[in-house]
Amino acid sequence: MTTLKNRPNTALLVVDVQNGVVREAHERDAVVANVASVVDTARREQVPVIWVRHSDEELAAGSDDWRIVPELTPGDAEALVEKNYGDAFEDTTLETVLSGLGVGRLVVVGAETDACIRSTLHGAFARGYDATLVSDAHTTGDRTPWGAPPPDQVIAHTNLYWTYQTAPGRTAGTVKTKEVDFGTPS
Repeated sequence: MTTLKNRPNTALLVVDVQNGVVREAHERDAVVANVASVVDTARREQVPVIWVRHSDEELAAGSDDWRIVPELTPGDAEALVEKNYGDAFEDTTLETVLSGLGVGRLVVVGAETDACIRSTLHGAFARGYDATLVSDAHTTGDRTPWGAPPPDQVIAHTNLYWTYQTAPGRTAGTVKTKEVDFGTPS
């Protein structure tokens, strides 16, 4: 369904599951376990797994906070995209990696729901990709002191609106970890 020509493949995009990003995230352990499960499924089905790692002034490259959580280990042959902005496509090698793999559909997991996940989903969709969010494999921290809703509501709202996201020639939607299908979207 993607609007990208000659891009029949699907990839798993694992966004910012880093120590400093998810340390105090909502349901951290359950979400990381779900991410690990989706990664295992992708590997078993020989679907490319692409890791995205954020760095900025508060998340210094090379620091312990910057490292991917110890429960997850990128494979030697799996791409690792470094980013400095919310949208994983912005000023990174992600598009080159996906193009080289013939990917037109992304399955997205990671953190943070209300920042990098939303930015990357919208960035993918606007660039012509089909984009599926794994509804129980993304999380965020508590931003209520700054006026945001509680994390569970942020996650629920993101799942709700991404389920019904539409655009010409593209598909969006959400699935639970146990329902992830890396085959062609129906």
